[in-house]
Amino acid sequence: MTATPTPRVTIKDVAARAGVSKGAVSLAFNHKPGLSEATRDRIFLAARELGWSPSLTARTLAGSRVDVVGLAVCRPARALGLEPWYMEFVSGVQSVLTEHSSSLLLRLVRNMDEEVGVQEAWWRGRQTGGSILVDFRADDPRVAMAERLGMPVVAVGHPSLTGGLTSVWTDDATAVTEAVRYLAALGHRRIARVGGAADLGHTSIRTAAFDETAGALALAGAWQVATDFSGEAGARATRSLLTAAPADRPTAIVYDNDIMAVAGLSVAAEMGLRVPEDVSLLAWDDSQLCRLTHPTLSAMSHDVHGFGADVARTLFSVITGGEGGSHPVPTPVLTPRGSTAPPR
Repeated sequence: MTATPTPRVTIKDVAARAGVSKGAVSLAFNHKPGLSEATRDRIFLAARELGWSPSLTARTLAGSRVDVVGLAVCRPARALGLEPWYMEFVSGVQSVLTEHSSSLLLRLVRNMDEEVGVQEAWWRGRQTGGSILVDFRADDPRVAMAERLGMPVVAVGHPSLTGGLTSVWTDDATAVTEAVRYLAALGHRRIARVGGAADLGHTSIRTAAFDETAGALALAGAWQVATDFSGEAGARATRSLLTAAPADRPTAIVYDNDIMAVAGLSVAAEMGLRVPEDVSLLAWDDSQLCRLTHPTLSAMSHDVHGFGADVARTLFSVITGGEGGSHPVPTPVLTPRGSTAPPR
């Protein structure tokens, strides 16, 4: 027996549910004057209940904003300003937006619920033509939100975290494996990792890869400490790792970003430990910071500016109806410098 297809919800259905005309629904979603806020809210509620949103084609034909791209980041403003990765990423995004005469609408949010609300308000209010979603978590609510609204987005994250959304991602697991194997090849048998926020999906991927690689190499010691990516947290984690007796502390540490690695280098000097003679340090997200320290920091290097540009190009493709799917970028490459050497 053939199942009866579910009738497609139309603007007429939304108007009937809200008790208004189709013209009023159009006014609400096109952000035009002529409706009270109560009526607008009633229309948006009816649309949510019915699971209806204007199609991308209809919005474009109606003059929807495609000259503004949204980006909401759940990080403290001070921390974000000190993070070289985000500055490089945004500069890459902006380089492509400039080509399209478009602008970036950036918003800092306190939590995921706030971002969901912000993204929905941007889209329903026609403030953006699409958004870049970052810092994915397991069971991320933004996946369902974007699918429900029909909002064009690009997810910056591994496909295992981003559902059916178009994604651009780096192979964190392979990069972690390369970093640990490199240190082990130098002769290090006690290796630690100072990781980022534990609830972030890419942190979980790196954590699992570190554990798997350490087990495969049968290391004598393997430690992992979760932080918030700040220099202060990186320094605390480094100090906790290096205060053990020489025979029980790591001889090499991998950091999840450059800021924490620079902080770790300062802690080692404060404790009278030489880098790399007493402890080797390796940073993720190579940046100018890694080349200004003494010794210079070995790092997992990748083109963050180019990554941001790839994300923006992919979003414009999604907005104009191009191909979606998963788009991996080159895996970060290990760049040895003065902070890594065989253990003494």
